[in-house]
Amino acid sequence: MNSSSRQRRLTAAALTALAVAGAATACSSGSDSTGSKGSDGGTYTVWDPYPQFAKDSAWVKLLDRCGSEAGVQVKRTGFDTSDLANKTLLAAQQGNSPDLLVVDNPVVSTLAEAGVLTTTAENKLDTSKVDPNLLAAGQSGGKTYGTPIGANTLALYYNKTVLKAAGVDVAGIKDWASLTAALDKVKKAGKKGITFSAIGTEEGSFQFLPWYWGSGAQLTQLDSAQAESALTLWKDWLKNGYAPNSVLNNTQTTSWQEFATGDYAFAENGTWQLANAEKAGFEYGVLPIPGANSASAPAPTGGEFVTLPVQDDTGRYATSQKLATCLTSEQGLYDTDSALSYVAPTAAVQTKQVAANPALKPWVEAVKSAKGRTSDDLGTKYPKISEQLWKAVQSALSGSKSPKDALSSAQGAVK
Repeated sequence: MNSSSRQRRLTAAALTALAVAGAATACSSGSDSTGSKGSDGGTYTVWDPYPQFAKDSAWVKLLDRCGSEAGVQVKRTGFDTSDLANKTLLAAQQGNSPDLLVVDNPVVSTLAEAGVLTTTAENKLDTSKVDPNLLAAGQSGGKTYGTPIGANTLALYYNKTVLKAAGVDVAGIKDWASLTAALDKVKKAGKKGITFSAIGTEEGSFQFLPWYWGSGAQLTQLDSAQAESALTLWKDWLKNGYAPNSVLNNTQTTSWQEFATGDYAFAENGTWQLANAEKAGFEYGVLPIPGANSASAPAPTGGEFVTLPVQDDTGRYATSQKLATCLTSEQGLYDTDSALSYVAPTAAVQTKQVAANPALKPWVEAVKSAKGRTSDDLGTKYPKISEQLWKAVQSALSGSKSPKDALSSAQGAVK
């Protein structure tokens, strides 16, 4: 493509990247460090969204090992998730992209559409062992851009003490009706039901999606009867006192803090809370989020993709591919996903993870049912859809609109 056309696409992509920067993943924030590509050809740059990892971390040691195996030096820079996409677009405009980019999965389609990323057909990355539902988050227009380094998703944490006191057998929770019946028992026993995040940001959409998809609704039709049933479920929970009004402003962090008080039976939250769950001071369990009529609903995937940005010097791709292959090898995935509390994207490594830590079993099951937010070839359409979805949730839960009217307005705004 000509340079002016690519420049316009990069500018448009920067605006889209801002919209998805709040995607709900487990990455921590931290101070940026800066780095540039080495001029001697023996230095390869890697950008990632893990500023929390210092030089002595397992992640950085893995990068160094992969560099040594490829015969090059790795210069790694960790950025905050919210900054990484825009810094990548700026670097592409300046012709100074990193050799390897580890990026939040909803941003992959934005960068791909801007012409920033190479396809796996071009860079020869092997994705044959990756679970198809996880790989889908990095696919757009029939092409695949990179490979997932791991995934996190959502499930229901539950307080065993609260449920036992209320006479609830968690094995009987198979669908929305049985979950709602459990919440009613908990309330009658004098405890609190369920907490989640319904805030008016991407986090709110991220947390609503399992219920939305679990109803059978599609993101291409926000005003369907199935979508209305999902929003009505949440609305009724607030109306009946099964969920607190604080969900309207809850982030996933503040929602977890409510659950950590020990008063709630359930909390919708992610893999990244496992370490906090161990410190909670009460016995907990994890349950896949139920669908309307089934035991497991698709939950959205968080997590990152390893991608190879476009380079003027195409001779660099061969070594970049070696680095990416090392990072996503069986041992590389196991080391990385253990450090991140992620579920690996391949069955072989998932089995190894569960053998080492049985607490991951329900999360592996949840990830196998999970779905990328930009899947179904939504790509860069997703941020606009998501914005209207979280606005509909806020309108319905606050009482300013009925679920039906809120979703009708959302669909009209998307069109």
